[in-house]
Amino acid sequence: MNQTFERSCHHWSEAKRAEMEAFYALATADYRVLAEAMDWRAWLQARQAAAGDRPLRLLDVACGSGKFPVALAEHGGVGDAAIQPVAYSLLDPSAFSIQEARAALPHPFTADRTYETALQQLDCPRGAFDVAWATHALYAVPPAELDAAAGRLLHALGDSGVGVIAQSAATGHYIRFHIDFLAAFGGDPAQLYSSAEQLRGALEARGATVETREIAYENGVPDSARAQVEGFLQRCAFDDRFTLAQMRATEPLASYLAPCLRDGHWRFPQRVHLMFVTP
Repeated sequence: MNQTFERSCHHWSEAKRAEMEAFYALATADYRVLAEAMDWRAWLQARQAAAGDRPLRLLDVACGSGKFPVALAEHGGVGDAAIQPVAYSLLDPSAFSIQEARAALPHPFTADRTYETALQQLDCPRGAFDVAWATHALYAVPPAELDAAAGRLLHALGDSGVGVIAQSAATGHYIRFHIDFLAAFGGDPAQLYSSAEQLRGALEARGATVETREIAYENGVPDSARAQVEGFLQRCAFDDRFTLAQMRATEPLASYLAPCLRDGHWRFPQRVHLMFVTP
């Protein structure tokens, strides 16, 4: 089993809740930025029109703790969308995550099916979903399994569904940090996160059309919130063995982190690809 995948599953648990909360002190911005990146209300209304009289069927892939649907309600105006309640299915290898996400779902999303599995093992009828989205969710898919994951996503969408993927580009913080973290602390480069470019390549190799928009922004907090910064960075690697002080003292990670602290404020540069996938 891929070690990165194993560690990610371990960290999505009740035992790691404090670390998860420290991570989201910075990472909640990821979902707010996505929610504000386009008119999701109009987009969902268009998908509802295509579905006709029945409710939309949506799959949240690697749902985490439900931050994206919450952000859509708080910042994307989807609560006022002229659509029926969305049948919102949850997929995650962590039962803890499914429980957290189910409890967080806001209007117009209503909990439907659950799949306690990884995307590459998804078992559902072809075309089961009108929409499947994965927002900062597929980093731990091993490169050798990207083709299988792409195949299952496209199978779930059938001929007329639309996939939405938000993932760090190779030059964004989540990938860049992980590269230097592994180099600093002796990690296996084969365990590196999958990037947006790799996901796009796997989907296109399966015949999908992928429209990409790049979004650039920063996660940040004051230097006084170092406990949150440490928890955020540990979660970025799914590895809490090393403190912030150790990270700042160990090359090449130290050189990456040095410019992230400027004028008493931590800033982590993100470059995210928001991808719309049609089979």
